[in-house]
Amino acid sequence: MPSSPTHSPTPEHSGPRRRSLLGAAAAAPVLASLAGAGSASAAPLPSAATSAGSAAAGPRALPGGGDLGPNVIVFDPSTANIQGRLDEIFKQQESAQFGTGRYALMFKPGTYNGLNAQLGFYTSIAGLGLSPDDTTINGDVTVDAGWFDGNATQNFWRSAENLALVPVSGTNRWAVSQAAPFRRMHVRGGLNLAPAGYGWASGGYIADSRIDGEVGPYSQQQWYTRDSSVGGWLNAVWNMVFSGVEGAPAQSFPEPPYTTLETTPVSREKPFLYLEGDEYRVFLPEKRTEARGVSWGNGTPRGTSLPLSQFYVAKPEDSADTLNQALEQGLHLLLTPGIYHVDRTVDVKRAGTVVLGLGYATLIPDNGVTALRVADVDGVRLAGFLVDAGPVNSATLLEVGPEGASADHSANPTTVQDVFVRIGGAGPGRATTSMVVNSRHTVVDHTWVWRADHGEGVGWETNRADYGVVVNGDDVLITGLFVEHFNKYDVQWNGERGRTVFFQNEKAYDAPDQAAIQNGSIKGYAAYKVGDDVTEHEGWGMGSYCYYNVNPSIVQHHGFAAPNRSGVRFHGLLVVSLGGQGQYECVINDTGAPTSGTDTVPSKVVQYP
Repeated sequence: MPSSPTHSPTPEHSGPRRRSLLGAAAAAPVLASLAGAGSASAAPLPSAATSAGSAAAGPRALPGGGDLGPNVIVFDPSTANIQGRLDEIFKQQESAQFGTGRYALMFKPGTYNGLNAQLGFYTSIAGLGLSPDDTTINGDVTVDAGWFDGNATQNFWRSAENLALVPVSGTNRWAVSQAAPFRRMHVRGGLNLAPAGYGWASGGYIADSRIDGEVGPYSQQQWYTRDSSVGGWLNAVWNMVFSGVEGAPAQSFPEPPYTTLETTPVSREKPFLYLEGDEYRVFLPEKRTEARGVSWGNGTPRGTSLPLSQFYVAKPEDSADTLNQALEQGLHLLLTPGIYHVDRTVDVKRAGTVVLGLGYATLIPDNGVTALRVADVDGVRLAGFLVDAGPVNSATLLEVGPEGASADHSANPTTVQDVFVRIGGAGPGRATTSMVVNSRHTVVDHTWVWRADHGEGVGWETNRADYGVVVNGDDVLITGLFVEHFNKYDVQWNGERGRTVFFQNEKAYDAPDQAAIQNGSIKGYAAYKVGDDVTEHEGWGMGSYCYYNVNPSIVQHHGFAAPNRSGVRFHGLLVVSLGGQGQYECVINDTGAPTSGTDTVPSKVVQYP
């Protein structure tokens, strides 16, 4: 853990119990949808000893492959009453923001007519083809905000992947906020990112997708789109960022606030489950450099695949010892939907290991352990799961590489995709640092690391979490970085040649007073801090917001802090005071106009230095 300024402990102050209603002022000018389905299974295959080698002694070898469990619901075009099953799950999950239900809705290749799959919390929908166009829904995959009176700022933890949609009205509605990826989708029409009534929304993320029509953000405050194709983009509110997107708006920050990169420096799409005949396999897309457009443009993505027999198909009742035994046997991990309590760290030691979650599988560390740790090896892929802090403080929740890691992984980096972290909200949770990246060349592609501002177990000291993401490794790239509400630095970047494409942040709402956030002589910890000794760093399209509603008199000196060197560069920075609940004096270091008043108007810096 790098040394950081500290402050004296302050008494606990109860935090707000619901997420703030964000962006009204900014959004205003823009504004003028159990019968017949089976659980997935695959025939059990020979034990891992036949493919991965068996231990000389010890527990009986664990088998690869097998049943995907009761919460992976698989449909085919002949399944009866698909809509009824979708509606049943949605009714259960619609408002279950901190509930225990977890579901993966999987559609076999084919054509489905007249469906509206409404997605609630912890629900993933995906096609089981190799290409999105293998599985077509003549209908919609909908996220709206009726459960929260038309406010979409709490539409978290749901996903859509690997489907083609032909929306009934011509436009599909996907009104989400954080941790709700839209990946490998083909929308044969338009895409509306706002809720009905154009209420507030705080998303969002699209990758490897083709939207034939126009994308309408409307009230969305910010959004990141990567390696995709769009037929048009209607508007921007605060911060819209594109990398490698065909049809993206031209670079124009600060007005309109579009930050556009022609390509994405490095990308490797998320692993995904698919069917080859009747056999489940996991596809591993290849790494791309300077990518632009979708990876499946000719219908067949480039990469390799693994049979399910090479995965231990984990169930929520499995212990950390069982998961580690599977890894030691040389198996990969497929985490089926549910909540896993781990009383020891899950240790990923083998190069090329895949840990893939379905349906927002959730790891909760018991007794203050680190939930998951990756060795300094090539090509590990972590994807599709949630780490939820336990009540005993963990020093870290997720570690990629050990302290001091220095191996070159440029040819085959570790990727961390749709891996989300939460401290509090579902109950008491504490962690000093949420995610630590030590391995060089790691690519983190879409994460939301969140210290809860509402729910259960919430308060300045109750769910204390000082640091969100700490990057010590060199040459790390993060695309789609969402980090919010930490007691000190939300992001602390100590490695050289780091790059971030899109950053969204809110400072902690619940600081009781100015002294609680004081960073030595500086008013408040920056949202994004680049280490004083760093000589090269670059960031594009980055915003930090404050909403100090417990004590609106609090002043934050800046949102961003970095060495003033020619090799440390930023493009398209902004800070926002939400409704005047606290203020920023500067944007980055001592540069940029202060925020003021209650009008929620961003202060922007186009280039730094």
